[in-house]
Amino acid sequence: MILYIHGFASCGWGAKSLALRQFFGIHQVIAPDLPFRPNAAVRRLEGLLRRYPVSALVGASLGAFYATWLNQDKRLPTVLINPVVRPHEKLAAHTGRQARWCDQMPFEVSQDWLVELAALQRPSTDGAERYLVLLQKGDEVLDYREAAAFYRDQTLAIEDGGDHRFAGFADHLERIAGWLGVPAAG
Repeated sequence: MILYIHGFASCGWGAKSLALRQFFGIHQVIAPDLPFRPNAAVRRLEGLLRRYPVSALVGASLGAFYATWLNQDKRLPTVLINPVVRPHEKLAAHTGRQARWCDQMPFEVSQDWLVELAALQRPSTDGAERYLVLLQKGDEVLDYREAAAFYRDQTLAIEDGGDHRFAGFADHLERIAGWLGVPAAG
């Protein structure tokens, strides 16, 4: 079973999670809407890992950050899509009222929120962790080179062009399946 972790102000029911469900099977992918606060999101993810037989993680942007944090204990094979590194620094310019894109539910990014994110930042990954890091140079939100440097000892797939949402994600599902060793739905 795959746990998909969405990004900042996103939802579990988005284009990437739908593509994963279609490819791997609807019952093989868990994709929850996460609480807005970082600590609450991590607690929710930890609870899902205790409850379900998750064998792999897939995280996008802030979801990739959460997946990396979870892997300090879980050591699950993980696919990261345009991951953010040091989100507390990146989101400092976005404090105040925000809205989740899928349903316009409001939430607040506060200094306390940024402190929670900073506490989840790991200094590095270690040799026991296994990541496939998908990066697109055309990411208009994040500089792909930061993630490439942070995950330099992992499997990196860097493409020209693209965007932060990771254009052409569905075209990578065969590669993801092979790397994870998880079959497509029959």
